[in-house]
Amino acid sequence: MNLFQTPFFLPWLYPQLIWRMPATEKKVYLTFDDGPVPGATDFVLETLKPYNAVATFFCIGDNVQKHPDVFTKILPAGHAVGNHTFNHLNGWNTPLQSYLDNTVKCETILNTHRTDLLLPVTTPLFRPPYGRITRQQIKALKEKYKIMMWDVLTQDYRQSISPDKCLRGTIQATRPGSIVVFHDSYKAERNLMFALPRYLEYLNAEGYSFGLL
Repeated sequence: MNLFQTPFFLPWLYPQLIWRMPATEKKVYLTFDDGPVPGATDFVLETLKPYNAVATFFCIGDNVQKHPDVFTKILPAGHAVGNHTFNHLNGWNTPLQSYLDNTVKCETILNTHRTDLLLPVTTPLFRPPYGRITRQQIKALKEKYKIMMWDVLTQDYRQSISPDKCLRGTIQATRPGSIVVFHDSYKAERNLMFALPRYLEYLNAEGYSFGLL
């Protein structure tokens, strides 16, 4: 099994979740989970700039609350944000109402900052931490949110994977329409800082463009 690509059967089992975008053109959809945090998120924003690359940041509400100065750099730079719960909850281990309450808490913080920046509130995006979400949770959330999963997981958070393997595996798994997950977190920083600029260079050389979810 390819560690970097979503197993083929998951989109079949969970068709109500979005795993990949239409491959009508040579475009990828970069996403960054678990931020915002000083350093890692700032690095991502600066690295994306030279390539005019846009991305979607799935933010932990607690991190937005702790680092509002970092969060407020994301949207004005042309990127999008999504809900990643307030406390990075594992849906498999969390009762339905607690999960929903935690999601609402995160969304409230995101909307407060959107309003402060005089930006419109668009259709909310949600990504379950760890990709772990129950069918009950999906049913409760899908009427309000687009629930975004992924096609390519960079494995940047794994300390057992070298930066070079992180890069090579991500490149090999990428195809038109791929939703790609990096992490703007301290845990992923080593692999992120090596792989992201080189991956962007590869995409640029291969003629890919970048889309928002």
